[in-house]
Amino acid sequence: MNSELVRVASPRLEAELAPKVAALTLAKNLLSAAVKKPTKALGQMLIERGVLSEDQLRIALMEQKSLAMPLGKVLVTLGFLTEATLRDVLAEKLGQEQVDLSKVLPSASALALVPREFAKRNSLFPVSWDEEDGEFIIAMSKPNDVVVVDQLRAALPRNAKIQIRLAADSDIDNAIALHYGHVLSIDGILNEIETGEVDPTSLDISAQNYIGPFVRLVDMLLADSVQRRASDIHFEPEQGFLRIRYRIDGVMRQIRSLHIKYWPPMSVRLKILSGMNIAESRAPQDGRISVILNGRQIDFRAAALPTIYGENFVLRVLDRVRGLVPLENMGIDPAQLELLETMLARPDGVLLVTGPTGSGKTTTLYSILSKLNNEEVNIMTLEDPVEYPIPMIRQTNIASGIKMEFASGIRALMRQDPDIILVGEIRDQETATQAMRAAMTGHQVFSTLHTNSAVGAIPRLVDLGLTPDMLVGNLIGIIGQRLIRKLCSQCRTSFDIEPELGTMLGIAADAPMHLYRAAGCTHCDFRGFKGRIALLEILRFDEDLDDLIAKRAPTHDLLRLARKKGFRTLAHAAVQRVLNGETSLEEAARVVDLTNYGAEYPDRLTGPADATV
Repeated sequence: MNSELVRVASPRLEAELAPKVAALTLAKNLLSAAVKKPTKALGQMLIERGVLSEDQLRIALMEQKSLAMPLGKVLVTLGFLTEATLRDVLAEKLGQEQVDLSKVLPSASALALVPREFAKRNSLFPVSWDEEDGEFIIAMSKPNDVVVVDQLRAALPRNAKIQIRLAADSDIDNAIALHYGHVLSIDGILNEIETGEVDPTSLDISAQNYIGPFVRLVDMLLADSVQRRASDIHFEPEQGFLRIRYRIDGVMRQIRSLHIKYWPPMSVRLKILSGMNIAESRAPQDGRISVILNGRQIDFRAAALPTIYGENFVLRVLDRVRGLVPLENMGIDPAQLELLETMLARPDGVLLVTGPTGSGKTTTLYSILSKLNNEEVNIMTLEDPVEYPIPMIRQTNIASGIKMEFASGIRALMRQDPDIILVGEIRDQETATQAMRAAMTGHQVFSTLHTNSAVGAIPRLVDLGLTPDMLVGNLIGIIGQRLIRKLCSQCRTSFDIEPELGTMLGIAADAPMHLYRAAGCTHCDFRGFKGRIALLEILRFDEDLDDLIAKRAPTHDLLRLARKKGFRTLAHAAVQRVLNGETSLEEAARVVDLTNYGAEYPDRLTGPADATV
């Protein structure tokens, strides 16, 4: 009764005490839950789930003592776990719901309630805010931090009901950098360079000392390129200005134009980061940059080249998280995926991936290796250079300075007891011969070849000096690949087409005669496209095709037989994507030759849903 009188008599006192009472209640509940049900150690839970071994846990515990980091972060750093697996186990351990921030579009009202500095300092990210019922969803890496929750509650409106979701540190850092508008910091740095006035938004609050604007400008551009999912960054000096372009979804896009006087200090910063000689500006140089952005390691392969207006600098962005894509998540047609898995079941032979530079050949090979990677096989690679380190796989850089080429490297690998060998590229007769010999001795060999089509790889191998007898029985298959831009799902628009075009593309006469094209919105930065998907043609070799190769049959005979067995070309794959509304006809024609499509498939397709391989 007394407490009821106090509540009625002093509502202001009740409102002031409410946050503290709620915090104490939360702490009491957590304590009582821990007393009633003792929680298992994280390492033991991981071992019981079969995602961690005793030896790996022992190594991680030893590293934890020297690194002074949480065990989960140590396991991810060592490559024993993925962050997604760790998040699942932590959610189970803490009895907390989890959230994948890479798939979340936060509300602007939620972002406005939590300052960026507070979010970054406490590793949390606001997801949504419903003003009507007061539900406020926040992602945290440490959901049991009562002090932070209390501070957050004090800063939120009185009717806020906090709902906590578990998220990884790197996912939170990535979301903060992406959604709090880091691009404005670049403008602040440029303003500082021009006027001398320091913009607080361009400074990192965790920095103890002032950092020069050109250092911060380069760092911000690197971060910006990763956020925009660029594959390359181009710094191109002209007579009076510096052009900065990104390659996004395979297409060059100009991002900034700066005064040419900015370039010398920026190039020095890039050379220092990549380990180049800052005094050398008349000869080409190569280097590598490794930085932590958004809570994860990002590598950049750097190349400097002298031009008439200064050094041209190109950075290849190597993002392990986005570059190492599981085979099932590459958007491959289910029938094609099943065919590829059948080919991978063969214990020996050569599998080639063909296509021009930038067509995703390395990504496909890495995805295949990741699928085959386990403790029962020894996988070894020769690469020029190694782009993405993969746990358990022995990866070797090709270096001409120490007389290590692909051919000699294969001979060295054969003495390392490998089961699977990846050769970065077949460039000459000696490399091709060594790869075939490795296949003959019972090894799976994967490599790339620069040809325009899968069938075109056969005359290319013969041109390199391989005899048909060496090819027969040793080829598992050949994959032709291209990357095509995907229409933005938020703004794509449909339009009607002429019946003649629909008939040529294979649309049934009684089906709607319409396709989709790009429009443009804020979601895709007004480009109409967002992301890329793979176009594949998969040629699997069998006895009939081997017989034609042994007889030195021309390419068109090989192609005719392959089509009878169900082979479909890149043009067919591109048209399927167009009919399914995943890309536009113009984009398909940009990537693949469609001029002979009608002649290739005179029988036409049965409709948009056809998924024949």
